[in-house]
Amino acid sequence: MARRGSRYGYGSYRGRSRGRTAMKVVVGVLAVVLAAVLALFFLQEDHMVFTKDGPHLSLPFLDGKKDPDPTPPEGSEPIVVVTTAPTPTPEPEQPVHAALLPRTALSDGTAAAQLAELGADTAVFDMKADDGSLGYVSNLETAKQAGASASDAGLNAAVQALNGTELHTVARVSCFRDNKVPYAIPRLGIKTNSGYNWRDSGDVRWLSPTSAEARQYVTDVCVELAKLGFDEILLDNCGYPTSGHLGYIKVGEAYDAAQFQTVVSAFYDQIKAALASYPDVKLSIRTSGGVLTGGFDEASGQSVAALLRDADRIWADLGGTSRADAVQALKTAGAETPDCLLVTVGTAAGSTAESWAILNEI
Repeated sequence: MARRGSRYGYGSYRGRSRGRTAMKVVVGVLAVVLAAVLALFFLQEDHMVFTKDGPHLSLPFLDGKKDPDPTPPEGSEPIVVVTTAPTPTPEPEQPVHAALLPRTALSDGTAAAQLAELGADTAVFDMKADDGSLGYVSNLETAKQAGASASDAGLNAAVQALNGTELHTVARVSCFRDNKVPYAIPRLGIKTNSGYNWRDSGDVRWLSPTSAEARQYVTDVCVELAKLGFDEILLDNCGYPTSGHLGYIKVGEAYDAAQFQTVVSAFYDQIKAALASYPDVKLSIRTSGGVLTGGFDEASGQSVAALLRDADRIWADLGGTSRADAVQALKTAGAETPDCLLVTVGTAAGSTAESWAILNEI
């Protein structure tokens, strides 16, 4: 017998319960949230900070800060930051206004006053004169044997005292024009065809630039002068002779024109190397305008290449060469500051803007 309210023996279908479905949705959402929280906890465990107020997260992206000391990957090279100081611009070199003073000014206190009268600021002293005499007391055996050394026991102390002042001092060294040493030690001199010491147009003997012993003597003199405190050493008569009866000189191993440039260039190198222990001492070399414009001199053995390699300053008797041409020649040869390099040698003061020297003794 059919139930009441049903048709054909079937009861009515009521569908799924709505409350049961909603509950399942809530449970699923809670599970997802719980999983996210646990994942966040483990991922941010290193950022958990425990303070007196309890634990809390300290996240860089929340705090607006970055890790102040990140750890580099294992095995990576540390980053080194090198700060390079700017290279200071060197001060331009001031022109040289020089004058040769008598040796008495080494010790009598008049050097500054004599320079002022000439409008000069640099004192040049003949410390190895053309006659071979030295303006100081030398310890070199060659100088003693030739009687070239000064005899005043207090002279060296006076020279050192003068060199200790603000006055710029130059020691002129007549390298090979030397009347004393070849006379005392003939083997060191340039010889004539007859075997005598050769003399130039001024009747002065010459040391032979070819002689290694002669070159060493001049080198040792320069070192002694550097020890005495001179600011600058000027090499004069520092090649083979160019005046006088050159045809009287005995040609051969000791006087071979094919070797002149090689010998003279090596001599400059030798002096430069010997003064390396005195970096504050300038090395200057005297030459002629013809050498500067021509590049070399066959008679003396001087060359512009050797001058530029070893000289801090080039003192030149220009003769018929203009200063402008001499400067241009030095520039063409590779000098970076040819105008500062060149010191014009004359008999009177020059322009205050240029370097000049008066080498005739007052």
